[in-house]
Amino acid sequence: MAGKKGMEHLSPKERNKLEALYSHKISVSEIACYLGRHRSTIYKELKRGRYTRRTSEWEEVTAYSADIAQEDYCRKATAKGAPLKIGRDFAFVNYIERKIIQERYSPEAALAAIRLEGLTFATSICAKTLYNYIDSGLFLRLGNKHLLYKSRKKPKQKPERRRVKRPLCSSIDDRPKDVNARDSFGHWEMDTVVGKAKGGGPVLLVLTERLTRYEIIRKLREKTTAEVVRCLNQLGARFRKVFRSITVDNGSEFMNAAGMERSCRRMSSRTNVYYCHPYSSWERGSNENTNGIIRRFIPKGTPIEQYSRQQISQIQQWINRYPRRVLGIAIGNPLMLSPDFP
Repeated sequence: MAGKKGMEHLSPKERNKLEALYSHKISVSEIACYLGRHRSTIYKELKRGRYTRRTSEWEEVTAYSADIAQEDYCRKATAKGAPLKIGRDFAFVNYIERKIIQERYSPEAALAAIRLEGLTFATSICAKTLYNYIDSGLFLRLGNKHLLYKSRKKPKQKPERRRVKRPLCSSIDDRPKDVNARDSFGHWEMDTVVGKAKGGGPVLLVLTERLTRYEIIRKLREKTTAEVVRCLNQLGARFRKVFRSITVDNGSEFMNAAGMERSCRRMSSRTNVYYCHPYSSWERGSNENTNGIIRRFIPKGTPIEQYSRQQISQIQQWINRYPRRVLGIAIGNPLMLSPDFP
């Protein structure tokens, strides 16, 4: 057992004992005996933590520091392991940095684009490894700040929200099973994306089709029920029988359930509106994910009025062409090929 222990590195506790014993002029043989280590181990450890200091008489003497030795051990330990797969593949690095930084792809989508574009690099890694490389700072220009989903941080305390009295309407608990299962087309999730936190002004109305993840983004003049109904009337007139159901949260702009459900032309039923439970954004998971992507183009606090309808349309097209694993990583949503959709 003693021989096996002699081959192991000293622990931080043993290094502190070594520093205390060596500072009291205890011999290396006695220190080795006390710690149960071989003398060669002690000599190597003294070399690892050696430094020069001045005494009160202003003389330079050689001493041992447990902290210096421990820091040297940790630094060398992190350099161990298999070599990085990325190596010196600069073409791969430049491609990944361009896709994520300039074209706003996720790491997984960037790797998928390599296959879809028929490209070949010396490096072949999985998405998890690429995330680890980015998180470790191995890229010169690419970092966590360029990712849609960054490293987990301590969540901020949410401000108290004012409860809005919801009208008589259908709860998400009443939504049909086929809608929950995403087995049929025409069932949407809807939300608004605001620019400035206060002061009103234009907002975005974002609709996500649950089966295909197709996105429709429209610019509203203000965040009101009248604007939401007006926009749905325009969409309903253009895309007939497309909106079989819409799931929304409890925002004040969605409180006109009857107006959203009723067709303005025939005064008949256009769709069924279902409301999520309060503070349950995950019940519109696909929609929330899209909102996060939109924030890559329109950061929080940026007034929506700064963006033209053409720019909003370009963001919508970018999202609908974005490779997604849920769609088989295909470039371009299948609905992009349909003349019935913008």
